[in-house]
Amino acid sequence: MNTALLLAAAMLLDAALGEPAWLWNRISHPAVLMGRCVKMLDHRLNTGTRRKAKGVIALLILMSGAALTGAVLQLFGPLVEIVVAAILLAQRSLTDHVRAVADGLRLSLPQGRRAVAMIVSRDTGAMDQSAVARSAIESGAENLGDGVIAPALWFLIGGLPGLLVYKIVNTADSMIGYRTPRYAEFGWASARMDDVLNYVPARITALLVALPGGVLNDWPAIRSDAALHRSPNAGWPESAMARAIGVALAGPRAYDGVMQPFAWVHGAGARTIGPVQIDTAITRLWQAWEVMLGLTLATGLLV
Repeated sequence: MNTALLLAAAMLLDAALGEPAWLWNRISHPAVLMGRCVKMLDHRLNTGTRRKAKGVIALLILMSGAALTGAVLQLFGPLVEIVVAAILLAQRSLTDHVRAVADGLRLSLPQGRRAVAMIVSRDTGAMDQSAVARSAIESGAENLGDGVIAPALWFLIGGLPGLLVYKIVNTADSMIGYRTPRYAEFGWASARMDDVLNYVPARITALLVALPGGVLNDWPAIRSDAALHRSPNAGWPESAMARAIGVALAGPRAYDGVMQPFAWVHGAGARTIGPVQIDTAITRLWQAWEVMLGLTLATGLLV
């Protein structure tokens, strides 16, 4: 089997099984193990002077270890490659978490807030229904990029080593890639590398959302709104999703009690939204996945 067919099989396995709780309640998920590696290097190296250089060293250690691990795992054959790749893709778990927010909102606003607090880092205690729905949709769009499409593309490019390198960089960015006093220097390399590795996948994700959403003609506006995002990449899938479902996303929100005046994405879209719009976004997430699967299968059968 070529790499594209291996990826297609992994995507189908992930879609069918997701993250089985019975398994990960008994053993550590690979993402948890990656997090422990990042935490260990943070504890040992993020001290004293020259923290930026130490952050570069930490990143090189993480990437080298991930590449070596992927190369070793590939030696065990295509079944292991499919299973490992399926574990590190997140389409099913992503849509399950976003759907939980819609289900929570249908019960009550506090239930919706509790569900969305599981997937976003912003303050949720004072959110109204629309803010909860926006947060869930934004998280779904962004994580489609860095949790599904980007790892899939890096698997296509570099097999398991490529996939594991991407995942360890993405994990490091999520843990230490912040502009805080502790991580501004030490996490700089991880944050910049994550930007590099997601640059093309983020834009492909936007295309995958826009195509079945019928908004490819809005590409110039998608590009313009994406540029308003504080991340060079996350704005692309969010902007495409906003237009694909006709809602306004982003906008002001609070972090640690401080309101941040973020720009609206597709500000002309609906701002009063709820579970129905979350359901529509989930449909778009699966449609984008289906387009990616179709392209992957076609590639695998033609090469």
